[in-house]
Order: sequence, then C-alpha cells, then structure tokens
Amino acid sequence: MKFTKMHGLGNDFIVIEALENVDYSELAIKLCDRHFGIGADGLLVVEPSGIADIRMRIFNADGSEAEMCGNGSRCFAKYVYERGIVKKEKMAVETLAGVIMPEVFVENGKVESVKVYMGNPIFEASKIPIKSDKQKFINEPVKIDGKVYKLTSLRVGVPHTIVFVESLDENMIKELGPKIEKSSLFPQGTNVDFVKVEDKENISVRTWERGVGLTLACGSGACASAVASAVLGKTERNVNVHFKAGKLLVEWLEDNSIYLSGSVEEVFRGEIEL
Repeated sequence: MKFTKMHGLGNDFIVIEALENVDYSELAIKLCDRHFGIGADGLLVVEPSGIADIRMRIFNADGSEAEMCGNGSRCFAKYVYERGIVKKEKMAVETLAGVIMPEVFVENGKVESVKVYMGNPIFEASKIPIKSDKQKFINEPVKIDGKVYKLTSLRVGVPHTIVFVESLDENMIKELGPKIEKSSLFPQGTNVDFVKVEDKENISVRTWERGVGLTLACGSGACASAVASAVLGKTERNVNVHFKAGKLLVEWLEDNSIYLSGSVEEVFRGEIEL
C-alpha cells in the first residue's frame, strides 16, 4: 500500500487513497503507532464524493473516526491538489461535519500554505454535546480533583473545551487533559485546549486531542481557542495561534465564519505491506 506522510506544524498524518475491504479503524491503529508502524496523529483517507469535489475520512490514532480536523484538512488539500486529483485552488471537501472549502496557495507548482473555511462555531450545549442545563457553557466553574477550573465549550467541527492558564505546563496538561476529555459532562468526549493569552492578537495553545493525546498542533483547536478568547474579551477576532512548531492564523469574521491559515508540508512517501 502506498502512503504519504504529511504534517501541519507537527500535527502529522498518513494519507492514503481509498482501499477495498479494509477496516480503516484497525489500519489507523496499526499505521499510526510510533514504535511499530509509520507513526502519526491520524490517518486521512481520500475517497470520491457525490456532493463535493472529494471526500475526506479521518481516523484518530486510537481507531476512532473524527468528524473533522483542521490541520488534517489542510494536509488533505495539499495532497489532492499536488496529485492532480482535484485541479482547483479552492475546493469543496466532504467530511462527516459537512462540506469544507480549503484554498491552496501555490508557488512553483507546490502548495506552500492552505486556508480553510472551518464553518461557524456552535455554542449550543446540546449540539456540542455537553450535559448541562445551561444553553451555553461559557466560563463555567467545574470541579476536578477538588480544584475548580473555568471551562468554555464549543463545537468547531468537533467538540472543544477551553481552559485558560497562566503557563502551559506539560505535566499539568497530561494530567488534566484526559480527565476533561473523558468527563461525564461530555457524552462524546471532548478535545481540550489549554490557552495562554499573550496579548490581544496572540495566544499560545497546547491541545489534548480526543482519541490521540497531546499533539504538537491542532487546527480546530486553534479555531476554538481563538473564538473562546474573543468571546471572553481576551483578544481580537483575528488571532495568531502559537504552537510548539509555529503559528496558525485564525480569522473569525463578523458573519460568524471561521478561517484557518498556515503552512503544510509533505515529509516523505513510501509503501508498506498490510
């Protein structure tokens, strides 16, 4: 089986084209293993679509299928454009979260960066979903291991819960992340974004991804963090979101639409026996 390894700021993916009679969940677990497989945060599958230019399926490293992925969609757009599968610089991509519209920016035939329309943020508690008698879950106190944290939850393709912190301590993130992810508050689980506000136009983020763990970057997490920061008056609506390996630009427009922009890279291509 042929594959391509790609990443957006270190958030890495294995991209393959559709296969017959394959359990993609099992394949994702096998391929994404960093010791016995290729190693990645997720598996992206290129499939034909009846409603868009192309269809993207996303499987996390634990085999669960995700509705959407910001960095994954940017890697996917670079892949299908450079392979000539989709010959449009602005394309429609079907996902479980709906149709998204990545736009590739090309220099000398190579995609250098990708901007993707990420939809509108959803704050309605029942649609995130979150078990709460409140219509929205914004800056709500939640006790975890005897300590109270203020959480803000929203959906940007997938559920995200934001925790604002003074410092991005990895030990704290690794301890608290899975407890929030698997909290009974979230019947489908949640991604958890730890956010340090630098100034009105810059935030630093570390994301504990549902079904993956701590990742180097997360596109939908960048969007959710930027929107939550703006809603709480901590930043402007256009924000540079800094991860360990670089930054993404999130633009939350007045019409409520979110756009995510940043670089994306191919690491290598290869073949593996299944």
